[in-house]
Amino acid sequence: MKNCAIKGNGNRRSFLKKGLFTAGAATVSAGLRSLPTFGEEKSGHLPTGDAAILRFLAAAEIIESDLWQQYAELGGTQDSEIPGLPTGGNPLYTAALQLLDADMPQYVHDNTDDELTHQNFINAYLASKGANTVDLSHFATIPGSTATGSSGKKRLTNLMELNVDTSFWTRYRIDNENPDLDPTFTFAQAVMIQNRTAIPRDDTDTMGSFIDPLGNLHATDHLKAIAFTAGFHFAFIEQGGTSLYPSLAQRVTHPEVLRILLSIGPTETMHFQTWQDKAGNATPLTDVDPKTGASVSFVDLTMGQPESLQANLIMPEPTTFLDKRKFPVCSIIRPTETKGSAAAALKAFMDDGLFNGQTNQQFFDLLNDLAEGADAAMREG
Repeated sequence: MKNCAIKGNGNRRSFLKKGLFTAGAATVSAGLRSLPTFGEEKSGHLPTGDAAILRFLAAAEIIESDLWQQYAELGGTQDSEIPGLPTGGNPLYTAALQLLDADMPQYVHDNTDDELTHQNFINAYLASKGANTVDLSHFATIPGSTATGSSGKKRLTNLMELNVDTSFWTRYRIDNENPDLDPTFTFAQAVMIQNRTAIPRDDTDTMGSFIDPLGNLHATDHLKAIAFTAGFHFAFIEQGGTSLYPSLAQRVTHPEVLRILLSIGPTETMHFQTWQDKAGNATPLTDVDPKTGASVSFVDLTMGQPESLQANLIMPEPTTFLDKRKFPVCSIIRPTETKGSAAAALKAFMDDGLFNGQTNQQFFDLLNDLAEGADAAMREG
């Protein structure tokens, strides 16, 4: 079952009155315990646009937390720091991720922990200001992995039918094109990843792979391809946050809200740079998924590549900024065009296949409403 469609306003407002937002009257301690509201979104003591931006970011962080928890269950360091862990993990998948870098399990764990703190902080801040918070837990209906290490919980996101947009790779390595200045320019994909799983769907995806008595992994190309897909998906997800926070920061009014966006945003950038560095360690292989027939080919990006694909160019290449006719090139986050940035982030989630299997149209209506509210925000004063 594929995604439901994102529709126009329709009766979305009446739907929002049925408790999709939660009131900020209750405070947050170990977790969000908020009272339901049956009115329109409330901004409390915040400017309306600021509250709308924070709600969209809260939703985005909830979605990210959901997908990262799946990665952490199967491939992250197993400890009690993250709610729901340890599950014991999936040793074969974890070892396959370590083909990209030996520290991948710790990085997956820490990225998961970061996203959970982001969602909890933003909702707590909204609640402290008397504004509505966001709760998507009742939409967690997508079946997840049944492989060893999975908690077996229903999910908000689907990591098993991904279309990973790897154009972030060339977008940061080309010095004469900026997506803000030329949105029609097509940045090349580093890898074509269509309808691929980034986690073992069940234990058949790890069959044929084993860890020998010396601790060495002997992996099938299929398991390697799953892990390498995850590596590029990690970078894709975090590149979105890297751009989203500075884009929306240009629309906030309250200095404290600006401080929040300018403080959380750089952590997403730190994640992105880490993940693009590790993804570049994927080794050449071609795999045809035995269940879907979808093929993927990874190439060696560390040798003999043009500058636009060179794996070790993880620092953003300087590019045109603001006006290519007036100013020299500058190394920047890209894109940061603020118009429609929330809607673009939502579209990227949709195109990624993250919501394949979500059949509740109300989920998509809510996300669309949150994006519209954030994009409509204007700096006041």
